[in-house]
Amino acid sequence: MFTGIITDMGEVLALTRAGDLRARIGTRYDVAGIDIGASIACDGVCLTVIATGTDPQHWFEVQISAESVARTNIDTWAPGKRINLERALKVGDELGGHIVSGHVDGLAEIVAMRDEGDSTRFTFRAPHALAGFVAQKGSVALNGTSLTVNEVTGTDFGVNIIPHTKSVTTWGDARVGDGVNLEIDTLARYVARLAEWKA
Repeated sequence: MFTGIITDMGEVLALTRAGDLRARIGTRYDVAGIDIGASIACDGVCLTVIATGTDPQHWFEVQISAESVARTNIDTWAPGKRINLERALKVGDELGGHIVSGHVDGLAEIVAMRDEGDSTRFTFRAPHALAGFVAQKGSVALNGTSLTVNEVTGTDFGVNIIPHTKSVTTWGDARVGDGVNLEIDTLARYVARLAEWKA
């Protein structure tokens, strides 16, 4: 479980395929404190650590299933790409964002960006099957970042990203046309399922 508050920008160092995809990710985390089997959200995707090291920099490796690759933007990863990282939530940690599972529901596309003061207004297009779960003033996780929805029009929705967020996450690298990992709010998912069950 995560909060959508990014705590590091990692870098994809290497990708190898041996059955599943294996990624080595450079990090500023002290990997001595990362257990094998720990969960780290990588651009919002909950992945399991299978190896760590410090040569020539701190890194960890994760194994990624074909299902995760198919549902996310991991197929665009390449050495040198920066990704948002978050360690799993611990009991007693501050819950600064919202509850995020790291189970990506699908891809949203950046369809517009414009400056509003010092912030940037992003417009995203959600898949039709997920758009109904996105609500004005509700929360979404995009590439692992907890963000508040400003407005919703059909399958499009907007968020504002402040300069601080752009400086400590990969949102400063974002471009129109990018596919981003979308996780809908867990509460919205269960409310919809309950309504479907009662119907």
